[in-house]
Amino acid sequence: MDLAFSPEEESFRKEVRDFLHDELPPRLSEKVRTGKRLTKDDREEWHAILNARGWLANHWPVQYGGPGWSVTQRAIFDEEAALAHAPPVVQFGLSMLGPVLIKYGSEDQKRRWLPRILDGSDWWCQGYSEPGAGSDLASLKCSAVREGDHYVVNGQKTWTTAGQHANMMFCLVRTSQEGKKQQGISFLLLDMRSPGVEVRPIILLDGEHEVNEVFLTDVRVPLENLVGEENAGWTYAKYLLTYERTNIAGVGRSMAAFEELKRIAAAQVKDGRPLLESPTFAARLARLEIDLENMKTTNLRVLAAAQKGGVPLAESSMLKIRGTEIRQEISSLARRAIGPYAQPFVPEALEEGYSETPVGPDYAAPIAAEYFNNRKLSIFGGSNEVQREIITKAILEL
Repeated sequence: MDLAFSPEEESFRKEVRDFLHDELPPRLSEKVRTGKRLTKDDREEWHAILNARGWLANHWPVQYGGPGWSVTQRAIFDEEAALAHAPPVVQFGLSMLGPVLIKYGSEDQKRRWLPRILDGSDWWCQGYSEPGAGSDLASLKCSAVREGDHYVVNGQKTWTTAGQHANMMFCLVRTSQEGKKQQGISFLLLDMRSPGVEVRPIILLDGEHEVNEVFLTDVRVPLENLVGEENAGWTYAKYLLTYERTNIAGVGRSMAAFEELKRIAAAQVKDGRPLLESPTFAARLARLEIDLENMKTTNLRVLAAAQKGGVPLAESSMLKIRGTEIRQEISSLARRAIGPYAQPFVPEALEEGYSETPVGPDYAAPIAAEYFNNRKLSIFGGSNEVQREIITKAILEL
């Protein structure tokens, strides 16, 4: 694999930078840079800007609305968008459901759902985890029973990110108790406005309403909302998780966070000199930068395999482990760098329009919140312990 960028790729990088300079609203980039909370309207605004340019679903085939980019172009865009402090695009429809529908969905499902993902008509959430079925996802109990031309769904989902905004959920349900537990799972598309759907908020350590519990009581789902074959959902779930784990690694975001960390370390003074010049701190930064460069290479390999139609489970697991560890280390070092200003934070300071005089430098306000929020990275999408089991099985061909 040639890791040097060609003149054409460098020209594309300039095109991306020019687009971000001209089209990324300064209000949004400033909110991202300073750690302010993004609203649903903020995310939809950036979603619409990218879609108007044709760059929103940059990993989709051209026939479904993608721009036809190479793996390298996608990596360049992700890096530049993160460095420009562009809002992260909501990935549930674009990077999770979209690839599953393109590979396994019927033609009717593709025609119906893919354009609605692009134009923002539907906001999707993920119905995977349940109480007692998180990393051991195959233990899920949420049931779907066929009644005429519908499935009737009963059960509970938890840790449902952005479920309070979603009008649709892609959902794993149990349609059979026969055979191995992985064999009785199906993949349904569920309307969150259906009778019997109840969403309850879960407030995280940083004060954010990011995730939810979702209770499903006799929810009726049309049979045509079954993706692929009944009881074959585990195959589709694994394919989707390849994309989720790659996104969780957050290579572009890690690069932007690392640059911010270096700026913080240069601004903080310890024993009469910038923290960046401290041998101990500088050594940790160097180790982190080496790990980040290695992860960038692994990310390109995983993206290349996925673009060719493969399901690189072991590789995406490696990327998920290292990516989440690196993001956690960056937030940990940032917290150490600002010292006493990393004390418990004022949640209101993360809201747009907060006008009180900040305690410490302006970049300190979101750091404690980010540190606490990033604790979850090594758990969701399949805990890192489970990812190590996947890697071991793949190596030993178990």
